[in-house]
Order: sequence, then C-alpha cells, then structure tokens
Amino acid sequence: MQESMLGVAHFFTPFNYDNLEQLHAALNGLLPTDIRIREISPASAEFHARFSAKSKIYHYKIYNDAIMDPFQRHFAYHSVYKLNSAVMREAATYFVGKHDFSAFANASHNDRVPDPVKHVFRFDLKEMGALLQLEVEGSGFLYRQVRNMVALLLQIGREAIPPDIVPHILASRDRKELAKYSLPAPPHGLCLVSINYNESHLLPPPESPPANSFGRHQTIRKCKVPFFL
Repeated sequence: MQESMLGVAHFFTPFNYDNLEQLHAALNGLLPTDIRIREISPASAEFHARFSAKSKIYHYKIYNDAIMDPFQRHFAYHSVYKLNSAVMREAATYFVGKHDFSAFANASHNDRVPDPVKHVFRFDLKEMGALLQLEVEGSGFLYRQVRNMVALLLQIGREAIPPDIVPHILASRDRKELAKYSLPAPPHGLCLVSINYNESHLLPPPESPPANSFGRHQTIRKCKVPFFL
C-alpha cells in the first residue's frame, strides 16, 4: 500500500492561457515519474500557496509490532517497543492550543524570521490494529515541529517519561531541553494530507479564466494504414 504526499504551489505567467491542459501535460512530462501534478487551476493574485493557508493536517504512522509489515516499511516508523496509546493521547492534549513551539523546532535556513507561536487545533491518535496514526491539525508548523512532537510522544508511549513533561518542555522554549528526552522521529512516517485555504483567496480571477485542468486522456485516431484481406 503506497501513500501520496500532498503539495500545493503557485506561479505567475507573463501571459494568459485559454486552455491549461497542454501546460498540464508538458509539466508532467518534465517531472520524474514519482511526482505528478493532479490539477492546475487559475488563481487570483491574492492566492499564495503558503500564506493563504488557514490550517494544515499531517499524519504520522507508527507500526507497533515485533515484526514490521514489509508493505508499510517506506511509509510508517517501526516501533518494536509496545506503546501505551492511552498516555500518548494524554500527552498529545498538552500540545493543543496556542503555544510557543521554539523547543520543538529545528533551525532552517529557509525561514526568514519564523514566528514560533502556532495554534494546534487538535492532535488525535487512531489505532488500526498494529498501525497507529497520529493526526495533527494546526495553523502552521515550524521546521520539523511535527516530527519532534511525535518523537516525544514515542518516548512517552514507551513509558520512559511521563505525559506532563510536555508543558515543561514547551515552557522552556529551548530545543536543547527537548534533546534531553528524545531525538527527531524519522521522516518516512510523515505525510501532509490536507491544506485548508482562505476561501476568498480561492476565488478565480475575474477576467474569463480558463477551466481547471485535471489531465487529459489520449485518444486513438482511426487507423490509416492499409490492410488486405
């Protein structure tokens, strides 16, 4: 079973398009086969793929069994230690709300002056047999914030540290404080699954925009090669 990672991008063109299907096909023709553009839509000038977002939802999958499911090996973190899901849920509630997440962020050269205050709307844990899925929704996330939060929850799930360590680390605002208890969780369990945008920024431009492109199907024309009976 394979997972897909969602992504949204925007760009400006020096001229208008009457039809987006040819552009769509050309872009996919240039990309590697494991990256596909599913849809191209005209957008207003106010739309920004990053700054127009109201919230983002991430999943992190953990396969909690002595033996790893080989079909999940690229898409879930393997924990051979039996995890206590109840204490992980309790600890996750401490992340909900508006907090300074400086202690859970790694330095990134891409962020100009990152705002460490983020609002986490919910942090859920779903159990599907041996597969645990953490789902977190927030206004935005700092660099590696989700992986660092998951790493701490893993240590709590192993019962190495108590759930109420979370507010202590949040209050410290110090990445070194978190490093005393956990290392970052590996990236292959993480997946961005949904981005919720400001509805007004999703409105199409006023001047006769082209229709959205979802890709086009190729058709076979009538065969012109002669044949003999």
